[in-house]
Amino acid sequence: MKGIDQRINEMFQPVVDALSQILFWDPIKALGIDIGAAAPIVVLWLIVGGLFFTIRMKFINIRAFGHGVALASGRYRSKQSQGEVSPFQALTTALSATVGLGNIAGVAIAISLGGPGATIWMIMAGFLGMSLKFTECTLGVKYRVIDEKGKVSGGPMYYLRKGLEGKGRKQLGIFLAILFAILVIGASFGGGNMLQVNQAFAQLQYVVPQMEGYGAVFGLVVAFLVGLVVVGGIKGIARVTSKLVPIMAIIYIVTSMYIIGVHFSELGAIFKLIFRSAFGLEAIGGGFFGALFVGFQRGAFSNEAGIGSSPIAHAAAQTTEPVSEGMVALLEPFVDTMVVCTMTALGIVSTGLYVNPDGLEGAQLTAAAFGSILPWFPYILVLCIFLFAFSTMISWSYYGLKGFNFLFAKPLTRLTGKSRMSDLVYYFFFLASIVVGASSSLTAVIDFSDMMILGMAFPNIIGLMYLAPEVSLDMKQYLHKLKLQQSSQQ
Repeated sequence: MKGIDQRINEMFQPVVDALSQILFWDPIKALGIDIGAAAPIVVLWLIVGGLFFTIRMKFINIRAFGHGVALASGRYRSKQSQGEVSPFQALTTALSATVGLGNIAGVAIAISLGGPGATIWMIMAGFLGMSLKFTECTLGVKYRVIDEKGKVSGGPMYYLRKGLEGKGRKQLGIFLAILFAILVIGASFGGGNMLQVNQAFAQLQYVVPQMEGYGAVFGLVVAFLVGLVVVGGIKGIARVTSKLVPIMAIIYIVTSMYIIGVHFSELGAIFKLIFRSAFGLEAIGGGFFGALFVGFQRGAFSNEAGIGSSPIAHAAAQTTEPVSEGMVALLEPFVDTMVVCTMTALGIVSTGLYVNPDGLEGAQLTAAAFGSILPWFPYILVLCIFLFAFSTMISWSYYGLKGFNFLFAKPLTRLTGKSRMSDLVYYFFFLASIVVGASSSLTAVIDFSDMMILGMAFPNIIGLMYLAPEVSLDMKQYLHKLKLQQSSQQ
């Protein structure tokens, strides 16, 4: 069985190498300018998008934070609202896809490549990402489609096609919707699947070295468990994630707070180190840009703001107000990146293992850092990572399925006469990808995952910019209505 892992990786790596030349193209370097760090075009695009929507929506990430919390708690919920899941379940489904290995492995990768200063830029990615999440999830609900059985379909595929058609850009909308659907399928196989099982197995192998070479076996077991959940659809996924997310988040956050607390007296020096590294005061040029681009890349990968994945989950929320669901959604980057990622980063930096003397990869570096204070923590992290990975995979299976059905549901139904054939075909490839991910190297998996997930930002943000004026108008009308409602209650 051990030879299977090597053969799968040898087949997968060349595909990744060929694709990476496109999405990781560096326009700054192409102009002959050397800034001492890579500046992938996809990361530049996300930075521009985050800044644009934060300003365009007049800092809705700050203004609507408190109201978003109230909405998520069910305070404004209406029994007449259409949808399949509650706003809280939609939030936890989306969070289960974002609060995951990006917070554990992704943060470790960011710090090992960009230094401690990458922490600041991850936080900034989360802050700007809140406005992006608001915009895209508002549109996800506004343009969702509900069939006669009450089944909801939504996300960028729908608001890109229908929204841009309303702006007189029908052909552009169709092209962007198809491109997004292709990328979300690839992302569900990559970052939403392969990376998750890869790092879950890597951590298991870290604490049980005898497991080395048995990635395919581990992948088969996980594929079976994931398969048991995903056949239940969004309602089954939401039931599982609404229970898993709070539990795993509490376990991980409490442990992280303990690690930080042990080094409480050193926090001043730790923050000084992070700021010096973030702004290149220790290494002018490469230090600043390296921390910035790596921090934003890993931050965006972690919270998925602007990527277009979360609107697919939030489209199923029981609400009559698209803007209100957007305000619930903007909490995700705050929880995911500004809280959980920051705790991981502080834990790694405070232990001094950010220099990574043993050349550890991803989650293993986090395990080593935390394990230097709590020797038993790597074993707890095995459980945390498995729960993070499992919840992320089942959420991303829903995202990828929606993209697959958008492209192939009708043709496959006409061809076979079976309405669920599209679901079965997708699930076969999704579950097979789990085995590939568990058997491949982290380098191949992380590159493929970045290409697919971050690539989704291109068609999504283009569409969001076209549709920004109507989101802004809807936001103003909602806030005015809310103000009148609050005044009448006083």
